Amino acid sequence: MKAHEIMVREVYKVKETDTIRSVLEKFIDHGISGLPVVNERNEIVAFISDGDIMRCIGKHKDYVMDTFYFVEVIKGDEDAFEDRIHKILDKNVMTIAKKKVHKVKWDEEVENFAAVLGEKQIKKLPVERNGVLVGIISRGDVIRSSFQGLL
Repeated sequence: MKAHEIMVREVYKVKETDTIRSVLEKFIDHGISGLPVVNERNEIVAFISDGDIMRCIGKHKDYVMDTFYFVEVIKGDEDAFEDRIHKILDKNVMTIAKKKVHKVKWDEEVENFAAVLGEKQIKKLPVERNGVLVGIISRGDVIRSSFQGLL
């Protein structure tokens, strides 16, 4: 089975010039958790997920050496949570999107990208044909297409 046989063709996406606000609107409006980021030629240049947003709005723990033991320190933006939320809205999507994107070729076999989804703990993979975004495949798409009719 090949990628184009199981991919979702209607892909929600954002442009590299969009803001985090537009990303969040799509997440909320469509009940999704990740989007490919494309340039003006519809080429995949990045991917943004709900995890990327969480890393920006949450506080982070760090451990520092204090004399002879490690001490947990909350690190990151000193602003209040609500302030961090407001600050991120108008940032460009490319400031936090992952630029190294795992992609699937249009004619790739399912067993190859199923391994990537599992090993890399990725929820979705954009599908490209001739360098252009043409679809998206989720873990659920792989499960449904692989086991349909067997249960």
